[in-house]
Amino acid sequence: MIISIDAHFDFTLPQLTDVALQFEAASLPEQRLIRCDTRLSPSEYFARIPAEDNIGERIMLSADGFFSVDYSAEVEIDRITAPLGSLEALQPHELPGEVFSYLMDSRYCQADRFHSFVDDEFGATTGGARVLAIRDWIAGHFTYEPGSSTPETTAMDSFIERRGICRDYAHVLVTLARASTIPARFVSCFSPGVEPPDFHAVAEVFLADPTVAGGGAWHLVDATGMATPSDIVKIGVGRDAADVSFLTTFGDSQFGNKTVAVSQT
Repeated sequence: MIISIDAHFDFTLPQLTDVALQFEAASLPEQRLIRCDTRLSPSEYFARIPAEDNIGERIMLSADGFFSVDYSAEVEIDRITAPLGSLEALQPHELPGEVFSYLMDSRYCQADRFHSFVDDEFGATTGGARVLAIRDWIAGHFTYEPGSSTPETTAMDSFIERRGICRDYAHVLVTLARASTIPARFVSCFSPGVEPPDFHAVAEVFLADPTVAGGGAWHLVDATGMATPSDIVKIGVGRDAADVSFLTTFGDSQFGNKTVAVSQT
């Protein structure tokens, strides 16, 4: 499957300010970059650095005044998927070292506060079946409502309000999975099924890999139901949205316009 991407956003910096950007599709074995074109306004400093878990890159720059970003790409996805409901969970002592941190609380995902809830609500399930039960519970109890949350909204806030956008759905899924002792991480991505079109967010859970004795693998899950693993183009991963924001400014800024168009060809 080939996914075509066109994105634009711009912002204004009142003075010379450091900025971190992460908006480009990552080059991975499961997704091959056929074409990519990134056009940025001039900056006083520019560098690329590896992003979290070496998935994708961040662009670090220093600039002032009006700054625009234009990005287009074609990505071929060849992702092997497994029947999630049949996969078992790994015990914490069985996890690779680089995965263990995804069991822990993070800024937007306070998993420790949900242990009793997941036991009461999903106690009859384990592993991938637990993840699917969590996904279905979110889909059945939440309303997708653009503008209903802010960059400060946590999983607890969304759980109470029972509404949000993809970012919030992903945070709640990540939180309830971690509360179930299943490593989970936040994934920023593109997908052609997103309405309204925008940068998208899903979750990824780490479960046993039946093809590797004692091994495990990451599996994509979208609680909004708008994207499937076969059409998701990963940008980056992290503990939560703070790790993979498409724009982080280390000083005052004013955001301008944003457009994202993603299609399957």
